[in-house]
Amino acid sequence: MGVEGGMKCVKYLLFFFNFIFWLCGLALIVLGVLVQVALHSTVVINNVSASSAPIVLIVVGVIIFFIAFFGCCGAWKESYCMVSMFSILLGLIIITEIGAAIAGYVFRGNLTVIVHESLNDMVTKYSNGTDEFKKALDKLQIDLKCCGVSNATDWRGNFGSENNSVPDSCCVNVIAGCGQGAMEDSSKVHQTTVVEELLKRENIMWGHCSGTGDRFRADHGHHIRLHVDEGHSQWL
Repeated sequence: MGVEGGMKCVKYLLFFFNFIFWLCGLALIVLGVLVQVALHSTVVINNVSASSAPIVLIVVGVIIFFIAFFGCCGAWKESYCMVSMFSILLGLIIITEIGAAIAGYVFRGNLTVIVHESLNDMVTKYSNGTDEFKKALDKLQIDLKCCGVSNATDWRGNFGSENNSVPDSCCVNVIAGCGQGAMEDSSKVHQTTVVEELLKRENIMWGHCSGTGDRFRADHGHHIRLHVDEGHSQWL
C-alpha cells in the first residue's frame, strides 16, 4: 500500500537519513581497514587494546552498514518486515552505544598509560635497537621538538656512556654531537613535556614525547604510530 502526503515525506526522510547512516558505516569499514593495514606497515603502539581498535571500527562499521541497509530498503519498499527489523537493530545499537560510552568513561585514562609505557620501553631499547628503530624515535623527537617521555632526564642511563647525554634529535639545533653532555642545558636541549597536548592531537593516532610539539600537525602528512617489538620498528 502506498503512502500519501505527509507520510510520503516521512518515507523519503527515513530513506535519506538511513542512506547517510549507511555511508557512515561504509566509512568506518574503510577507515578500519586502512588503520589495520597501517598497523602492520608503520610504527605503532604494541598494546592489545590499542591494536584491536581497527577491528572494532570494522565490526561497528559492518553492523551500521547492515542496519542502515534494512532501514533504506524498508523505507523505499515500504516493507513492514524490514522496517521492524531496522527498529529492533537500531534499539540494540543504541543500548550498545550507551554501554560503550560508560566503558569509555571508566577506562578513559588507559590511553595515557599505554602511551607512557610504550614510549618508556622505546627509550630503554634505543641504544640496542636497529637503525630503523632509532630513526623512528629520532624523527618523533625532531618533529615534536621534544626529548624523552616526560623530560630529557628519561635518557639518563639509556644513551651513551655519559649519564648527562641525549640523542642529537633532542637538540634545539640538531647537529652531530650536540647532545653530548647537554641533558640539562635548556639552551641546547628541549626540556618541557607535551604529553597531554599530543594525546589531544586530532590526526595523531598514538604518540607521546616530551617537548613543545606545537608545530607537529596533520599537514606533515603522517600519523605517529609507535611500536615496541624486540627493538624493531619502521617509520612512514
